[in-house]
Amino acid sequence: MKKRDNNQLTPKEEELMQLLWEHEPILISKLIEFYPEPKPHFNTVSTVMKRLEAKGFVGHNEIGGSFQYFSAVKKENFRNKSFGDFIKNYFGGSYYGAVSALVEEDKISATELKELLELIENKGKRNG
Repeated sequence: MKKRDNNQLTPKEEELMQLLWEHEPILISKLIEFYPEPKPHFNTVSTVMKRLEAKGFVGHNEIGGSFQYFSAVKKENFRNKSFGDFIKNYFGGSYYGAVSALVEEDKISATELKELLELIENKGKRNG
C-alpha cells in the first residue's frame, strides 16, 4: 500500500478541515455539533485533529484546559495545491485534458464553457 504524503489529507481529515475552515477557531465539542448524523465520537475527532496538527494543517490554543483549534493552512492554498496535484496525477498536468474530460462526460455545458472563455478573455484585458 502506498504511504500517504504528509501534504495530503485522508477523506476524514479533509472533511474535518472543511468544517474547521468554516467555523474556526473552535473547540472539538462545538465542531462535532456541525457534523451530520451520525456524529463522530469526541475521541475520534480529537485523534484526527492531532494527526492534522502533526502534519502542520492545524494549530491550537489552550483555553481553560480545552484546546481551541484553528487552521494553519489557508483553504485557498490547499485547494490550489490539491487541484494542481489532481491535474498532474490524472491528466498529465494538462488542464486542457481535464476540461476535455468534463466535456466528454457531459459534466460542463456549452454555456459554462463560454463563460470560462469570457473569464479568460477579461483576465487578459485586465492584465494587458
